[in-house]
Amino acid sequence: MSQPALARASEPPPSDDRIDAGPREGRLADAITALVAFWASARGAVAASTRAVAGSMTAFGWSVVLVVVLGFSIGYPLGWLEFVALAWAGTVLLLISALYLVGRNSFRIRLSLPVTRVVVGEKAPGEVVVANPTRRHLGGIGVEVPIGDGLAEFHIPGIPRDSEASEIFMVAAERRGVIPVGPVRTIRGDPIGLFRRELSWAERSELFVHPRTIAIPAISTGYVRDLEGTPTRTLTSSDVAFHALREYTTGDDRRFIHWRSSAKTGVYMVRQFEETRRSHIMVVLSLAASDYADAEEFELAVSAAGSLGTHAIRDARSVSVVASGRRNDSGRHRVPAAHTLRTSSRSRLLDDLTLVQLTSEATGIVALTRMAGEHAADASVAFLIAGSATTVGRLRQAAAALPVGVDVFAVLCEPDAMPVLRRVAELSVLTIGYLDDLQKTLARTAVL
Repeated sequence: MSQPALARASEPPPSDDRIDAGPREGRLADAITALVAFWASARGAVAASTRAVAGSMTAFGWSVVLVVVLGFSIGYPLGWLEFVALAWAGTVLLLISALYLVGRNSFRIRLSLPVTRVVVGEKAPGEVVVANPTRRHLGGIGVEVPIGDGLAEFHIPGIPRDSEASEIFMVAAERRGVIPVGPVRTIRGDPIGLFRRELSWAERSELFVHPRTIAIPAISTGYVRDLEGTPTRTLTSSDVAFHALREYTTGDDRRFIHWRSSAKTGVYMVRQFEETRRSHIMVVLSLAASDYADAEEFELAVSAAGSLGTHAIRDARSVSVVASGRRNDSGRHRVPAAHTLRTSSRSRLLDDLTLVQLTSEATGIVALTRMAGEHAADASVAFLIAGSATTVGRLRQAAAALPVGVDVFAVLCEPDAMPVLRRVAELSVLTIGYLDDLQKTLARTAVL
């Protein structure tokens, strides 16, 4: 027998323990791996829960935690049972209060703002609807709705299954501007106030508070005869919009005799036309703080600009509303700027006027009027609106920057002042103390 064969024959047979060692080591490794994974998952869950509880704790809750820590730190080393009892009582109180945070929010909340545009001084309704789509009864829910700088708080009682509950609130529009409403927040916490968890629902809505405006009668000034203009009710013997035929009178242009009709009637008949006119109203609103004595004058000026602009839109006349822009720094000089407000509809113009603000960096009335004249070169009448801090000399300088033939009216806003209309060279200067003065004073002049 060969030597390798003898070596194999002399080796002892494998034992049963060595045969089963492989499977036992595999099961042990799997058990250790599962235990480590469970420990990591549990540790992550505990850490997440701890962060959630700590993030929901109020200042009062943190003070209780401090009392508990001090109670255990002082009570046991010094043997003061009172501190130990106080610490354990605080611990139990924290544990019981934390149970109020357990659970899911199964309800649904939506915010409704039916009216998104109001006038200064009005109120807009809002509604918060809480729906319970589950098959169980929901307890009371605390709801908060941020409204501008304020906060509306509601407590909605229990909601039966598959039903809704709602709360109606009012938003007071005291100042011109945009009031953010929402998002709705729900409050969940314990009765003592150790924990408080907020959850935001729905999206934020915006309420536009428009400036107050008044109705102005039809403006008859600013019309320029233009063959490409709009036909009016005024009849003329020379234009392009045919109206009717009439008998010839002395002085009529023979070029407009309608020979076919004259042959039928035996009397000379001439054509009569509707006069076509063009009108373009330009409203220039200064936002520069140097043109106003205070913010009240500026609010009156915004209302005056809105009244004139919406009147022109209502009468289907061409209108441009130009407001100051922030001057851009270019080296040592500031370049004037202006922006045009939307005039495609009444609501869009008032939306833009809602956003304008008085600032010391805005372009003044003189440079603004010059830029407005370049933007609307075909304007036939212009209204320059500023405050009492604007001098007549500056107004004349501003009016001189407009094209020749434009009727210029300066509206100076000075609250509580007596309405005055004076003529300075080719410029009409109107001082108003109230918004109604704009209508009444213009009605007594040839402007209307």
